[in-house]
Parts: sequence; structure tokens; C-alpha cells
Amino acid sequence: MAAIPGLIRVMEGAARKAGNRLRRDFGEVEHLQVSRKGPSDFVSKADMRAERTLYDELLKARPDWGFLLEEAGEIHGDPDKPRWIVDPLDGTSNFLHGLPHFAISIAVQEPKLGGGGWGEVTAGVIYQPITDETYWAEKTRGAWLHDGRLRVSGRRQLSEALIATGTPYQAHGDFAEWTKIFAAVGPQVAGIRRFGSAALDLAWVAAGRYDGFWESDLSPWDTAAGCLLVREAGGFVTDYRGRSEVICDTQIIAGNDPLHSRLHKIIAGALKG
Repeated sequence: MAAIPGLIRVMEGAARKAGNRLRRDFGEVEHLQVSRKGPSDFVSKADMRAERTLYDELLKARPDWGFLLEEAGEIHGDPDKPRWIVDPLDGTSNFLHGLPHFAISIAVQEPKLGGGGWGEVTAGVIYQPITDETYWAEKTRGAWLHDGRLRVSGRRQLSEALIATGTPYQAHGDFAEWTKIFAAVGPQVAGIRRFGSAALDLAWVAAGRYDGFWESDLSPWDTAAGCLLVREAGGFVTDYRGRSEVICDTQIIAGNDPLHSRLHKIIAGALKG
């Protein structure tokens, strides 16, 4: 049984408090006021309330840390201290359509030694309010679902693999690129799923529920916690060129060692054509 670190307890406590309100709002979703941020981005009062709750709780716990927030953007703290990377509602479209698949994602990113930007992600929590599941990871301490250790899938054959992805929509993503990848990956795997929350996709790769994942055109708050979860569960996370960035968001491939390698080869080959 894992001894849950104090920092993870802070993050989980904030996520649970915001999640309680999201569950109430989800029950009244037809009454929520919704506006557009852009041609394909929706923001509701639920997003804003959840983000405010997370901000208040995390600020109270670490008053000198900065933030990178999906809705409010960057809020600077002490440059020598870490920052929080927060997505208050990953899966907004699901939420607004009454689909019970969405999550809160919180990550801790350290400043680079010597200053000048941001370095490694050292802690992450992904909380799914509807199922009350808390996925968490701390660098070098592994990945966990509550107090149970997570490991990526042990499957080695693509023909047995269930792969997750995110599909382009309106102003997001490259349809031509995605179509090439799908056409190359689809015939070789047992199935492809698109559930609409990249944070949960990555948490499920860490848990071995999915065998792999690819997507592009994401943001740091979508993947910061999930990248750490997969890596601490024994998996690999890179971009389409095979580069292991601290936070892979513009392009991301995740999976166990053999399947990640095969997916990378297929995707790289598809994009050369």
C-alpha cells in the first residue's frame, strides 16, 4: 500500500473539492451558461468555477508558486519555485453533452536549474469526478490509482492492442495528417477508441486499460500530468519524431516499450508518404 505523499494529498484535495461542484453542475448541465472561446472551444460556468476552486486551494497550500491555467493563462509566482499546470475540466464537450467522461488534471513543474524557463514535471494528479478515481504519480515513486500501483500494458503485439486517439475537429488538428495515421494504424490493431479526454486517455494507458495513444495539437494542461503517469508506470512518451519532451503536447505517442516503438515507426512512416 502506497504512503500518499503530502503534495499529492494537497493536489487530490483541491481536485476533489472542484470535482464535487462539477458533479453537481453535471446534474444540471442543461441550465449552464455556455459561451465560445473560439470557433470550436466552449467554456461554461462549470469550467470557471472549477478553475477558481483549484486556484484558491492550491494557492492556499503553496502561496509562492505560479500557475499555468487553461482559462486564466499564466500567473507568475516566485521564479525559483515550481508552478501548477491545471486543466479544470478536460473533456468539456463531453460534459456539456451529458457524457460522463471528463477529468481534472493538475501537474507540478519545476523551474530549470539556473533559471530561464521550466523543467521537469515531478508530480501529477488526474481525478475523474464521476467514477471518483484518483490517478497520481510522483517522479521516481511510480504511478498509482488510489493506493494501487499502476503498470502499463504488457501486450507486445499490435494485433492485440487497443489504441486511443483524439480526432481533429473544426479549428483543431490536421485532418489530412490524422487520416494518414489512422489509415496506417487502424488495420494493424485490435481497436481504436476516441473518448474525448486526453488526460484520461493517458491515465488509462498508465493503468493498462489502453495499450497506446496518439494525438496532436494538445496543450500542456492536457498532458502534463498524464505524461508523468505513463512514464512512472513504465511506459514511453515521445513526439512523432521520437523525441522525449518533458511535456509532449503538440504531438504525442504513448505506450509500453514494444508498442510505442511500433506505433512510432508506423506514424513516422505514414507521415513520410
